[in-house]
Amino acid sequence: MGSELLIFNPRSAPWKHRLPNSILQVAQSVKDLGPIILIDGNMEQNPIADICKILDQGNIDIVGITVMPGPQLTQAIPLTKKIAEEYPHITVVWGGYFASNQHKVVLESGWVDYIINGPGDEAFPQLVKALRDGNDAKDIKNLIYRDEEGVIHNTGKAHLPDLDAMGRLPYELLDERYALNNFLPRTFLGNKTIAYHSSFGCPFTCSFCAVVPIYNARWKGRSAKNIAEDVKYLIDEYGADSVEFHDNNFFTSRKRVVEFAQIVENWKIKWWGEGRIDTMDKYSDEDLRLMKKAGCEMIFFGAETGNDDVLKQMDKGGTQTAEQILRFAGRLKTIGIIPEYSFVLGLPGENEESVMNQINQDIEFIKKVKKVNPDTEIIIYLYSPVPSEGSELFEQIKKAGFEFPSSLDEWLDPVWENFDLRKNPLTPWLKPYMVDRIKNFETVLNGAYPSRSCFRIVGAKKGMLKLVSKWRYNTGVYKYPYEIKALHKIWKYRQPEIAGFYTE
Repeated sequence: MGSELLIFNPRSAPWKHRLPNSILQVAQSVKDLGPIILIDGNMEQNPIADICKILDQGNIDIVGITVMPGPQLTQAIPLTKKIAEEYPHITVVWGGYFASNQHKVVLESGWVDYIINGPGDEAFPQLVKALRDGNDAKDIKNLIYRDEEGVIHNTGKAHLPDLDAMGRLPYELLDERYALNNFLPRTFLGNKTIAYHSSFGCPFTCSFCAVVPIYNARWKGRSAKNIAEDVKYLIDEYGADSVEFHDNNFFTSRKRVVEFAQIVENWKIKWWGEGRIDTMDKYSDEDLRLMKKAGCEMIFFGAETGNDDVLKQMDKGGTQTAEQILRFAGRLKTIGIIPEYSFVLGLPGENEESVMNQINQDIEFIKKVKKVNPDTEIIIYLYSPVPSEGSELFEQIKKAGFEFPSSLDEWLDPVWENFDLRKNPLTPWLKPYMVDRIKNFETVLNGAYPSRSCFRIVGAKKGMLKLVSKWRYNTGVYKYPYEIKALHKIWKYRQPEIAGFYTE
């Protein structure tokens, strides 16, 4: 048996043009341990067949797979099952949010040997060495595994690694199949957009967020200087002109963000990132103006709801309020940075009437946001539970009768893929007429205020779409918006939460 590593990033369409940072991050940690083969499922016609051809050669001893909820499961599960059945000598290691949050069902499948529970930059190379040396892995942090008696062990959390000590991602490991220019697509930000991660984790404990169980309210970021150097490298070498920062919370450290903005102030790049309203409301107007001048075009925020009691139930840090959500949208209007607010509708309530009342209240609050700042991008999700054991919200949804699948095969049902994309709730308290109300409003909203990221609908098309939709938006008649749906279909309207910022 050989001693080569195969690292696989399954299909995550529609995000197929995003840089394969996950497998590059993993490859960086093990690049000194021997040969590595990188496979990106987004760039392959039939990655499972291609991987099996490689496994048939007999050189691979360990396969590492990044597994996020949603589309990636459709490749990760069948491949893993096939390896377990046809290549039992190969050790399979899963990482990613799905693997950590659903570790029990993953390990009980018998197809996965180890789960990396959090950053694998230290855990994965230590595990590889232990396996090849025949040593026990029980003292390696950030692992979850099942022993021969079937007992599941969690080895505990390691410290967050120092991102500055890691250096630049090993882009040189991408061979001709994955030319870097294939991962710099045109977006509303620019003609060649970089996808970049500059930090681990998030310092908050929102009860509906899949990040919380992974990082336990910890955050650690790469320095502004090194972020800028990485971006400059991709600008100079590949002509990049814009950046999407896909950190869980890019704006955690004001000092780091301001320093980065000062460095890139005259670079004429555009950038986008994710942050929290209550955190960024502490930034001064001077900070925000500097960010705008330095190219900050849009910021994604979890507004979640206009109900202060529900915000507390969600554990939104205890500081975010409905008043602040509205006021901050107004602040960004004066600065010129576009706020992208996401809302989570359809949380459990005391009864059916209370659930519907909250949905209607959130719809009216969204319209208040648009009145304060019409440029605000609105993203609407249906509430999808995450296994946040001990939280008030999770206990409430269990009492209401919600259950996750009990086997990996069940996760392959298309309804669960839509669940993970927060478009199909599968929650017993959310009735079909409630879902229709939310989705019809979303259609009307996207007609009256088309997303700026869908830059195919401009000029006369955009004007016609808004004209057809505004009467519904203004009167609250959301039922049966077939004329808007028809225009969306004809002109291929793209919602950023489903299709990303990318064009085809």
